[in-house]
Amino acid sequence: MIGLLAAISAAMAVAAGAFAAHGAAGPHEAEWLRTGGTYQLIHAVAALAIMGVARRQAILLLVGAAIFAVTLYAMALGAPHWLGAITPVGGTLLIIGWVWAACAYWRTGA
Repeated sequence: MIGLLAAISAAMAVAAGAFAAHGAAGPHEAEWLRTGGTYQLIHAVAALAIMGVARRQAILLLVGAAIFAVTLYAMALGAPHWLGAITPVGGTLLIIGWVWAACAYWRTGA
């Protein structure tokens, strides 16, 4: 299931980057799409990389990246800018996921 979600997440990230390059309404919207896409793609690949040792942490990375990126995508597509207040929730989940993954790797000695 993590692999499926990571692959879908990566596809969404690539689509967001393509839309940023070719269809964004303006420079702010393009930057939101690029930032969301970058974070989402990096964390999709990271989830695949760590899922063998840190499965729950990989899921947390995917959830955090989704919240982070989707709020930026929504604003780029015209949603209210107050959604930007939710974006840091995703970023916080990413930080927690990475620290938790570090703990998992430390415990296993990997």
